[in-house]
Amino acid sequence: MSNKAKKTVIAHRGASGYLPEHSIAAKAMAYAMNVNYLEQDIVLSKDNVPIVIHDIHLETVTDVATRFPDRKRDDEMYYVIDFTFDELKQLNVVERFNPETKKAVYPNRFPLNKSTFKLHSLQEEIELIQGLNTSTGKNIGIYPEIKEPEFHQNEGKDISNIVLEILNNYGYKLKTDNCILQCFDPKELKRIRQKLKSDLFLIQLIEFEDDEKRMQEFSEYADGIGPWYKQIIKGKDNNGNWVFSNLVINAHKNNLTVHAYTFRADQLGEFKSFEELLQVGLYQANIDGVFTDFPDKVVDFISKN
Repeated sequence: MSNKAKKTVIAHRGASGYLPEHSIAAKAMAYAMNVNYLEQDIVLSKDNVPIVIHDIHLETVTDVATRFPDRKRDDEMYYVIDFTFDELKQLNVVERFNPETKKAVYPNRFPLNKSTFKLHSLQEEIELIQGLNTSTGKNIGIYPEIKEPEFHQNEGKDISNIVLEILNNYGYKLKTDNCILQCFDPKELKRIRQKLKSDLFLIQLIEFEDDEKRMQEFSEYADGIGPWYKQIIKGKDNNGNWVFSNLVINAHKNNLTVHAYTFRADQLGEFKSFEELLQVGLYQANIDGVFTDFPDKVVDFISKN
């Protein structure tokens, strides 16, 4: 994280604008786009294997409902933690869809139920990235997220401890190593720093307005924050100028890096183009880095600025 002035591109769930999120194919594609980091959301299996998947349940990105119809809980959801790694590997991964309507969440992305994609472990993904770093001479980093630690604790599992041990085994131990660890749960991120004694670069993910007042508190254990970009870009004033919150300024005052989520070329809101969204976010709001489903477009945009 040496050159802070340089904008950071994080492949959000891989090149998820083009291939099913968190598939190995989406990661390999994102790697080839020369991003700074590839993101891994992590959930534990029944046998304590960290699985790279966004949610603690399976029915929105896999065919679990047809393959294991009797394994849902009372809330009608199929939980990763109820399946062994071997069982999870039997599932097919697809573009994110609504289980009720069976329609894709992003209709113009990779077609539903085409080709074959599988779930994989954190170790398998690290080995892919480190292997590519060896064969290409690049040095692309990993950006894991500890998902729902409290849920895991209630199921009798210490997800953070398991993940930190794996990161440690693969050489990710210090802030200078090419790994950024993120979590939404402030209590858990603080525990990772203070009790589990991690020296990694830590990002406190945030999503609520109240979090914006907690920069000093976050700076006591974290190295940066990960806000939703709409917590920073508030819209336009009556003269048509973009209005910003003080979040980035306050974060920088507390020596916190700001990596905002999620920049999508097919979800622009009030922006005329993806380029406008990037220009406003990266250069007018001075965000340090972005999570994006379209890494190639962001890499290309930054290279021209």
